[in-house]
Amino acid sequence: MSIHQTAIVHPDARIGRDVAIGPYAVIGEHVRIGDRTTIGPHTVIEGDTEIGEDNRIFQFASIGAAPQDLKFSGERTSLRIGDRNVVREFVTLHCGTVGGGGVTTIGSDNLFMAYCHVAHDCHLGDHIVMANSATLAGHVTIGDYAILSALIAVHQFTRVGGHVMISGGSMVNQDVPPFTIAQGDRARTVGLNLVGLKRRGFDEKAISGIKKAYRLLFRSGLRLEAAVEEIIDEVGDVPQVVEFVEFVKSSQRGIAR
Repeated sequence: MSIHQTAIVHPDARIGRDVAIGPYAVIGEHVRIGDRTTIGPHTVIEGDTEIGEDNRIFQFASIGAAPQDLKFSGERTSLRIGDRNVVREFVTLHCGTVGGGGVTTIGSDNLFMAYCHVAHDCHLGDHIVMANSATLAGHVTIGDYAILSALIAVHQFTRVGGHVMISGGSMVNQDVPPFTIAQGDRARTVGLNLVGLKRRGFDEKAISGIKKAYRLLFRSGLRLEAAVEEIIDEVGDVPQVVEFVEFVKSSQRGIAR
């Protein structure tokens, strides 16, 4: 373990093996940091925050701070972060609220570029990329392998499906189905993330089924309920299409189409 002499680490914080903590970092009482994680200079980690193994957190990040929610009154809430994440400069990751379930969760193998913000009660999967200044309001859900380009904002309670790509500068206020590309103010689905799907090894049957589902939902002119029924009838045996349909059917904010 390497803790710089200027760092302030609460004696009750739990620090794993081979953790490196840089100059002037502040680690709070209820923080747990997993093995081989590095904490950059001037980083503040507070609250009931658990960080997994092999994470790299750069200078000036703020992790586990109280949520920016006027209803928050100091209740004990938490932030849970997985393994092998990269958190760049000035990123802010906040704890949950009682009204939102009490916990913000972040999976593993994610990249948060400089100035990203993950608000209270968000739930993020694995292998997500959030480019510079991408911002999530409270209660947002992001699926695995999603790419959120620079300077986007996602409205509270909105969901972004797995393998989605959102173009830079977009304002997302409705759910974005898995495997698609969205862009604009307010963001609308404009195509499929076919390059991403091929890179991740989706086979021809999966891609063909996703294409058919996309055309029926976004290009057929059918009402949403009718389009979903057609998708189930024609390609409902493809697991990725089942994921697509279930996402659409469970939407509370409406689909960005």
